Amino acid sequence: MSDSRSEPTRADDRPAAPARLRNLPTRLLSLAAIHSDRRVNEELARVDARKWHYAVLAALDEAGPASQAELSSRTGIYRSDMVAVLNELADRGLVERAPDAADRRRNVVTLTGPGLRQLRKLDGLLADVEDEVLASLTPPEREQLARLLATLVYGRGRDG
Repeated sequence: MSDSRSEPTRADDRPAAPARLRNLPTRLLSLAAIHSDRRVNEELARVDARKWHYAVLAALDEAGPASQAELSSRTGIYRSDMVAVLNELADRGLVERAPDAADRRRNVVTLTGPGLRQLRKLDGLLADVEDEVLASLTPPEREQLARLLATLVYGRGRDG
């Protein structure tokens, strides 16, 4: 074990976390996630958007019109929260809801032109945040990190 006087210090001269904490992958992953999440939320809030808005717009762009239940499944947003998210997006003219011709009890949600433009804007904003958060990594390291995180989240051989 090393002598405590030789322990690294933080930039503000406080002692760094104990080595077992500094090197614990789950802690490092949590700290990175907290920082990343904070930056994403700050930048989205700056343009009056939220992560759920982005998730719905991206799902509609990728797979086309969908029911509220399908969007809930695709995005991981609880059905009870989906209505509020869709209300916000519809009030801004970013999505349209219309009764499903095959089942009038369901609504079909469609991405609008302004919704697509907002999605492109958010794509750029999130790319900038990603560049900031991952600035200390080289492009190959970023690709490796993305592959490793996908393996952790989705398991081996599965896509998200």
